[in-house]
Amino acid sequence: MLEIEIVKVDVSARKAQKVRDYVAEEKPLHIFINKIHYATIFCSPTNMKELAVGHLLSEGIIKKVEEIEEIVFKEENVCHVKLNSNIDLENRLKLSKHLSRIIISACGGPYQPSGRLLKIKSNLKVRAAVILDCVNRLNFIAETFRKTGGVHAAAICKGDGNLVVFAEDVGRHNAVDKVIGMGALNKTDFSECFLALSGRLTGDIVFKAARIGFPIVASLAAALDSGIEIAKNADLTLIGFVRGK
Repeated sequence: MLEIEIVKVDVSARKAQKVRDYVAEEKPLHIFINKIHYATIFCSPTNMKELAVGHLLSEGIIKKVEEIEEIVFKEENVCHVKLNSNIDLENRLKLSKHLSRIIISACGGPYQPSGRLLKIKSNLKVRAAVILDCVNRLNFIAETFRKTGGVHAAAICKGDGNLVVFAEDVGRHNAVDKVIGMGALNKTDFSECFLALSGRLTGDIVFKAARIGFPIVASLAAALDSGIEIAKNADLTLIGFVRGK
C-alpha cells in the first residue's frame, strides 16, 4: 500500500483539510511459461510467486507444484516459469483456452470454465460457528483492507478453525490464487480444509476452488447463480452471507 496526500471533506462540519492516507497498490505481473507469455495479471504487488503458482494450479495449466522445474523473477514483476520437460505445455494451454491474456483486478476475466470438474471427495465436516468465526476473522487480520478499504481477503482454514494461510489482493480471484499457491507450496491437503473469502462467489471463483478440491467455500458476500451451478456440479458446499449470526 502507498501513503499519499488527500483532501478529506467533512460535510457535517463543512470543512476540508489535507491529510495523509493509505491507498491500495495495483501492479502488473507478467507470467511467462517456458518463455511463452501466458498472462498479465493486475494485482497487489505481494506474494507474487504464490500468486503465479496458485493461478497456474487453479486454471489447470499445472496439476501439481512438482510439475514446475523453476520459477525466476528476472525483474520485480516478470515471472518466468519453467515446467518439467515431460509436460505438453501446448496441449495444456489449448485445454485451458487461455493464452497471452490480460487479467484486470476488477474481475478474473470472462467466465469460461475449461475442463471437466471431478466430484469433490472429502469427509470434512465443520461446525457452523467455526465457519462464521473464520470468515469474521478476515476483517481483523486484513491489515491492508483496514488501512485502504481497497482489497479482498482470502484464507485457508482447517476444520477446527485453525488458520493455514492468508492473503490480500485488489482482485478477489488473485487473493484466492495467492492462498492456493501458498497452500500448495506448503503441501497442504486441500480436501481437509475450507476456503474463506470476502468477495462474491462467482463462477470463476468457485471453479477455481472446485478444481483445487476444497469441499467447502464460505464468504462474507453473496453467491451468484454461476457459482451455485459449479458448486452443485462438483458436490461442493457453498456458503454465502457469512455475517451477523
